[in-house]
Amino acid sequence: MRILVADDEIHIRTLLKITLEMVGYEVDVAADGQEAIECVDKQIPDLLLLDIKMPRLNGWQVCEKLKSDERTKAIPIIMVTAFGQKESRQRSFDLGADEFISKPFETPMLLDTIKKILEKSKIS
Repeated sequence: MRILVADDEIHIRTLLKITLEMVGYEVDVAADGQEAIECVDKQIPDLLLLDIKMPRLNGWQVCEKLKSDERTKAIPIIMVTAFGQKESRQRSFDLGADEFISKPFETPMLLDTIKKILEKSKIS
């Protein structure tokens, strides 16, 4: 299973990449929204972990773009962000995100959420 991590904070990207690879996922990383779109164009991931506040394209713009494209709309998206307000959460779901996790996150909970969403996406 391939996961794309899109976050402008290098320490978050690195932490997620190492953690996810340790449990057996293949991981690509993107430093901003535009780079995330470019990564998806090269190889469609099985899941996308997406920060909201990023340069060039923010996470909401990326989510909206991917969910409106027939080729990429089925990619499960988990927003992983410091934006914890109810409005940010609702906007993420309105744009098609599958889950919303606030930073700082607990690694076991994040891994459990990833596993559940990947299992659900295999069924549908």
